[in-house]
Amino acid sequence: MSAFAVLQKDEKNRSAELTLSGEWLIKEHPDNRDGIIDEFAAPGFSRVVLNGKGITCWDSQLIAFLVRLLSLCRKNKVDYSLVDFPHGIESLLDLAFAVPERKQEDRSVQKESCLVFLGNIALHSWAATRAAYFFARRTYASFVRFLLKRAVVRKGDILSEIQDAGVKAFPIVSLICFLVGLILAFVGSIQLKMFGAQIYVSSLVAIAVTRVMGAIMGGVIMAGRTGASYAATLGSMQVNEEVDALKTMGISPFDFLVLPRVLALSLMMPLLTIYADLMGIMGGAFVGIFMLGLSPEDYFRMTLKALSMKNIIIGIVHGSVYGVIIALCGCYQGINCGRNASAVGYATTAAVVHSIVWMTVATAILTFMFSVFGV
Repeated sequence: MSAFAVLQKDEKNRSAELTLSGEWLIKEHPDNRDGIIDEFAAPGFSRVVLNGKGITCWDSQLIAFLVRLLSLCRKNKVDYSLVDFPHGIESLLDLAFAVPERKQEDRSVQKESCLVFLGNIALHSWAATRAAYFFARRTYASFVRFLLKRAVVRKGDILSEIQDAGVKAFPIVSLICFLVGLILAFVGSIQLKMFGAQIYVSSLVAIAVTRVMGAIMGGVIMAGRTGASYAATLGSMQVNEEVDALKTMGISPFDFLVLPRVLALSLMMPLLTIYADLMGIMGGAFVGIFMLGLSPEDYFRMTLKALSMKNIIIGIVHGSVYGVIIALCGCYQGINCGRNASAVGYATTAAVVHSIVWMTVATAILTFMFSVFGV
């Protein structure tokens, strides 16, 4: 038997009665359902009785229909009463109306004044600077405890992080730095060919790679590989409350989590820089020997002639600074990660972005300092 709904109105007494009968199931609804809803939306009555004596079976279809009608009654201040409905319906209706209706949020865009915008930026920058300062200070205190052999850190953790930041990074560093050296040599050869000075491609690659390019490419690779890994790992531990568990047990997260990673990357970046220099020179040699027709002896002789310990040390200094920056940025974003999954993704992205930005700033500062001291 299909669902039926009959609305009878008494114009004189401004009252009405809605009689429901039949099977009120998901797939069954009365043909005049929309018409009844329209009657309740603009009622010509002040009282209504809802009679459910003829209902044989029902499910959520009936509850949804009644909630819609009773909501309109409440909105239009119409008195209503329920009569002879099956057991359980009234309790479900009470439960449906126990939760207040969600108010529509005001999504209108409010324009800020320029001063408010600048003020918010200043406050945010100050808060971020203050948080970064305290993080760096606590990391330094942890390093001092490590030198005094008071830090809660395991040698196995440091060795594991050294392996992850060093040996396991060789393949990607080899590929990228080889290609960078190849590109430098190829671009430089285009101009040098005009003067018949292809032999100086080796000098160009050797100086550019050892002085700054090897360190920069190694830093960018480690920022995307290791710095992001630090942020994701520590961020996941923050979400799972493992960092809080360490604090509860009296173990400093800076000793146990941050210090091994900072030490590992700071120690491995100078070595990775030297390796990146070597792979960059090999990439330049590939172009010089196989594309420019230079003999291996001439190419490597000019390379050794152009190499200087000064440039190599400058590159190592850059790499060491980059290692500290990448480790601090990755660990900072991980430790200060939010408590949800999306916060881990944000922390990972922020770690890479901040690492590259501060690497660029450090490069500018170091280049200025070396220029001032005539290095």
